[in-house]
Amino acid sequence: MGPCSGSNSYLGGSMALQNKYNSRTIDTYFPSDTKIFALGGLGEVGKNTYCIECNDEIIIIDAGVMFPDDSLLGVDYVIPDYTYLIRNQEKIKALIITHGHEDHIGGIPFLLKVCAITDIYASKFAAALIQKKLEEHRMSSRAVIHIINKESRFTSKYFHVGFFDITHSIPDCYGLAVQTPNGWILSTGDYKFDLTPIGTNADYQRISYMGEFGIDLLMSDSTNSEVPGFSISEKIVSKSIDDIIEKTRGRIIIATFSSNVHRIQQIISAGINYNRKICIIGRSMENVVQIARDLGHIKARDDDFIEPTMLDSYPANKLCVLCTGSQGEPMAALSRIANGTHRYVTVIPGDTVVFSSNPIPGNATSVNDVVNNLTRLGAIVMTNSIMTNLHTTGHANQDEQKLMLQLVKPAFFMPMHGEYKMLKMHADTATQVGIPPENIFICANGDILVMRNHEVFLCDSNRIQTDDIYIDGNDSSGIATAVLKDRQLLADNGLVSVIVTINSQNNTILCRPNIISRGFIFIKEGQELLRDAELIVYKAVRAKMAQKTTFGEIKNCIRETLEPYLYSKTHRNPIVIPVILNHINGQALRKNRQQN
Repeated sequence: MGPCSGSNSYLGGSMALQNKYNSRTIDTYFPSDTKIFALGGLGEVGKNTYCIECNDEIIIIDAGVMFPDDSLLGVDYVIPDYTYLIRNQEKIKALIITHGHEDHIGGIPFLLKVCAITDIYASKFAAALIQKKLEEHRMSSRAVIHIINKESRFTSKYFHVGFFDITHSIPDCYGLAVQTPNGWILSTGDYKFDLTPIGTNADYQRISYMGEFGIDLLMSDSTNSEVPGFSISEKIVSKSIDDIIEKTRGRIIIATFSSNVHRIQQIISAGINYNRKICIIGRSMENVVQIARDLGHIKARDDDFIEPTMLDSYPANKLCVLCTGSQGEPMAALSRIANGTHRYVTVIPGDTVVFSSNPIPGNATSVNDVVNNLTRLGAIVMTNSIMTNLHTTGHANQDEQKLMLQLVKPAFFMPMHGEYKMLKMHADTATQVGIPPENIFICANGDILVMRNHEVFLCDSNRIQTDDIYIDGNDSSGIATAVLKDRQLLADNGLVSVIVTINSQNNTILCRPNIISRGFIFIKEGQELLRDAELIVYKAVRAKMAQKTTFGEIKNCIRETLEPYLYSKTHRNPIVIPVILNHINGQALRKNRQQN
């Protein structure tokens, strides 16, 4: 069989599998059924919020945010629509947190603002991060945070929840085993299998035991479902970083994720080992390092660290700067260093800058800009590759996903935490280890899985509202879609303000309109266009005021006259804002214009 026919055969097989996914459906459900649904985290990477409901009880697993792409101008966070939880908040018995990453805890302040949740269950490290977040939002008393470990149990009338250790890129991570009246659910949370981890190892024995006991539904991390093989161990990254710090003769600046505490510990330990003082730069990095030191996850003496103000007091070869900005975030420490705008750090030719990270999808251009700026300033920049091993993932690759599926041996499977292509690839992987495709569900946010007597179905007659809510600052009410459209329009086409002065007593326009352009055309080159536009608006308003009219009709007249004219000349649609000044104010403006 030739390559082409082989490829077609594979695609045909993949399509046949896809047609069998989600094939077990049900058109109704009862309060006594167990319902499983996501408000966020399916078909996307971020805002993980999963719910399990039975009768008059709901437990929520995680409450995360998603960070916006460049098209969402002025948006700080994206959170799920919590309408369903608001309407059913009397049912909520617990918010259970798997670990402390922002895409799992970042939505908690916004959820607590609109929903009365009294009890949060989280590991010690995640609890400290949540407490810090609630203090920043002045919400410390909104909920009680209960500390959990692998021996903890949460019990309500219909749910019994146990925990097991998993390995991820942040300390104190747990998967969940949930017993419901209709069967067992296992949620992995974010995980990887690292046979030589730095930090906690996954509890293979407990996971295997639960698989032998019998898991009805597995919900599992799909982030790296497109990546074959096993991920590399954190120990290999640690060795690479140690080698670089040992061989670097000048100052070394290392950027990594502020939440990757084990990586930060390795960097700090290597720096201290080679007689370098550690300087932490970046608010999120400073907060995490302090919390991690308080909890014993980072071990170092106070005199191993120096403040940024002391950098000039030490030789370059005695310094290791650990900073935020590995994703090219504009306001992060490394971006400001690269732009020459950081208050304390100026790149010295010969500095070594290490990116102990991979660009998150969508951030590659920003990271590349930072790399170019640093190189232009004379820095030696090192990024991750198969040769340098400066970073490893915190998520399971395909072979690790197969191992999880083999250990758990679920009757039914729902891939979670990923874009659609990731969920689909994870589903395909599950079929390779023997799960029937008709027992696999590729769900979207709002889809409802119904568990009844150890059987799982997709409800095809009802969904839960799951729109995105855009957060600007700390306003949990969100930004209206119209506001985002206006921001995009302003960014693409600019703004034109038209100031018209009238006398409403005798229905006259007192002077030629004044048109002000911002971000629409280059002023020097557009003077003739604006003068012509002023004349056209003047004639239109004068004709309109010859009739009996209102301020609103005059504004509409200005827009209807100016918008098509500007488009015909520029093929752009700026936002047109009419401003009408009446009589007394108008006379003052006319006098001012005559003087000019």
